[in-house]
Amino acid sequence: MTVAKHLIFLGAPGVGKGTQAQRLAQLMGLPHVSTGDMLRASVQSGSDIGLRAAAVMESGALMGDDIIVRIVAERLLLEDASDGVVFDGFPRTIHQAHALDHLLAAHGDEIGAVLHLDLDDEEIVERLSGRRVCSKCGAIYHIRYHAPTVYGVCDICGGGLLQREDDQPAVIRKRLTVYQAETAPLIAYYHDRPAYHLVSGEGEVDDVFSRIVKAVEVAG
Repeated sequence: MTVAKHLIFLGAPGVGKGTQAQRLAQLMGLPHVSTGDMLRASVQSGSDIGLRAAAVMESGALMGDDIIVRIVAERLLLEDASDGVVFDGFPRTIHQAHALDHLLAAHGDEIGAVLHLDLDDEEIVERLSGRRVCSKCGAIYHIRYHAPTVYGVCDICGGGLLQREDDQPAVIRKRLTVYQAETAPLIAYYHDRPAYHLVSGEGEVDDVFSRIVKAVEVAG
């Protein structure tokens, strides 16, 4: 039996999960599967579960675990997922984690690695609160890591750079508090498995990626 290398990323908002998940997926030749992308694809497909998801989205209600799990099950049946996928934003709850274990076991697969990116809360606040977005073209800058040539002015189109409401320090700290409360049980769920790896999110993007690759090599 060949075990598929399904990979999971865990980590707080601003830790860099999306960026690193995309890079790892490209390196390993696996599809990068985000919750948002799966939802949009399912809705566009017009499938039964896609229609249910669309109705929930239109109502503004929270998407239930049952719908998310069924959409994931639908995604894992696609041909490009036969060797595994890199999950980004899934699972988010214990129920989803249990369901994923059952889905994979039914196909003789399992989770190859759980990559928990860890970063100090204050570093996350600095990363996110330093982000600036061009009001005209949407280009993204950072006052520390990727500053524009002229402060407050977009290099590309000359538009003014703004700080988004959800990048305000107080809002970020609230999001982190919610994350800790919601995700702590999920981390505990995976923590004692051999597939679990705590990876420091400190430093440059390339440094973090090197640590992730080493963790995946150990897991493999």
